Amino acid sequence: MDFDMGDAAAELRTQLRELIAAQVPHDYLGAFTDDPADLDIAQKFCATLAEDGLLCMSWPQQYGGRDASVWEQTVVREEMWAHHEPRGAQYMGVNWVGPIVMKHGTGAQRAQHLPPIAAGEVIWCQGFSEPEAGSDLASLRTFATRDSDGWRINGQKIWTSYATMAQWIFLLARTTKLEPGGRKQQGLTIFLVPMDAPGIQVRPIRTMLGPHHLNEVFFDDLRVTDADILGEVGAGWSIVADVLSFERVGIARYARCERLLHAAPQVLGDAWEQLPGELRSRWARMLVHCRRARLLAYRLVAAQAAGNVGPGDAAGYRIAVTKLDQDSAEVLMEILAEAPNSAPDYHWFRGEVEDHWRYSQASTVSSGSIEMQRILLSRAMLAAS
Repeated sequence: MDFDMGDAAAELRTQLRELIAAQVPHDYLGAFTDDPADLDIAQKFCATLAEDGLLCMSWPQQYGGRDASVWEQTVVREEMWAHHEPRGAQYMGVNWVGPIVMKHGTGAQRAQHLPPIAAGEVIWCQGFSEPEAGSDLASLRTFATRDSDGWRINGQKIWTSYATMAQWIFLLARTTKLEPGGRKQQGLTIFLVPMDAPGIQVRPIRTMLGPHHLNEVFFDDLRVTDADILGEVGAGWSIVADVLSFERVGIARYARCERLLHAAPQVLGDAWEQLPGELRSRWARMLVHCRRARLLAYRLVAAQAAGNVGPGDAAGYRIAVTKLDQDSAEVLMEILAEAPNSAPDYHWFRGEVEDHWRYSQASTVSSGSIEMQRILLSRAMLAAS
């Protein structure tokens, strides 16, 4: 089978790498550090991409895109993730908030939300997980109650990325009381809420990952209206299924793994040949796993374009790519321990590898634990048998 994306994709990849080299510092490790300048770099880079029509390439022109193919958007996704996501938190709006609003939103919601996302001017966060509703998301307790002029929302979300800097939250709440024996997935509703609305409080969560981007978010009589509802009242779970299919293919983790693995022999130079044979064999195996994850991603992209992504497809890819993240990080840390301090790119390589290792530790938990992904994959396989 031929997986060559063609000349246009190759030219786009070159263009993106040139932009990154010109505008993103060589030692950049992402927007979410202790240095506010890193977030500023990401915001400016997003504006540049938007001006060139590269931020939301696959979106329709009427919404600020270029009607590009899903494969061109895949190139963008790969190059961004390989270089520590210089779009910052914008990938959330670009990859799934925007497409979900296009699919389920009203005309007014599309007009309000899509242009700022396409211009790279707004950051979104996701109000899904709760202290007792993570992988079992449908067990959430945040409740929206009808009142005379709209809804009042009370509850708590946790592990909410970018909540301190986001202007909007994609919020899932229960709008119908769960009856004994009823399906937990029923009676859930999506709200699109500005983060500066009265009744929202954000508390940062410090973690071993270093500078924080995870938060708790509390809702105390937050008032919203029917105009803030995405889709139908009580039909939020079907939208969540769409969100997860977009979200889980949206991060090309394999691209960063592959880039760092290819950099290792160059950084070590002559010392590469002195590595234990077993370690170099594991390095080669990781490159094979990178290719496997890439091809799984491409199969998922093709299925998504055809509108027939199944939960088992997304789960299988998610398992492969998150395990790759962790396994490659372990191999790279062992290689780093053997690298000579005098190597020209040693300090750059050390920063990249250590950052990759830290963030890989949470990869099999975030966006649905690997145990839940295995359950989803098993169910899909049993249903198909």
